[in-house]
Amino acid sequence: MPRKVKIDPVDIKIVRLLSENARLTYKELAEAIGTTRQRISRRMNKLEKMGIVQKYTVIPDYEALGYSHIVLGITLKPGAKLDDVVSILKDKEHVKIIQKALGTHNLVVHVVAPKDMKEIQSIIESITSDIKDIDHLDITFITETCKFQTF
Repeated sequence: MPRKVKIDPVDIKIVRLLSENARLTYKELAEAIGTTRQRISRRMNKLEKMGIVQKYTVIPDYEALGYSHIVLGITLKPGAKLDDVVSILKDKEHVKIIQKALGTHNLVVHVVAPKDMKEIQSIIESITSDIKDIDHLDITFITETCKFQTF
């Protein structure tokens, strides 16, 4: 039987610090937490193997880059196969985040597209045209991200 690895307060501190700045070195993490670089290295390996730390990434300012950030709230018809829809969406170039959801929508899909409205319309149509079981689609344009905190 595989040994279950526990997450402790030091692991939580590491994840919080990295969620604020993923560029921190092991030395900087160790100094912030009051431990050694070697201990941070071992813990980071553990957190990555467990899938707790999945990705180190950049959060771009889409507006400054000349793009629009659009959120699609997709409600599927009863009986639709959610995983089949997710598979279709994963292959779409402009789809950046796909989230399964409970509530009004089955899926929340983040799209990044050039600011031209005709192009946005075309991109949204190309994303949704392959999904046969859409019951309702809400489109929201993100105008400003006031807070983005991962943990």
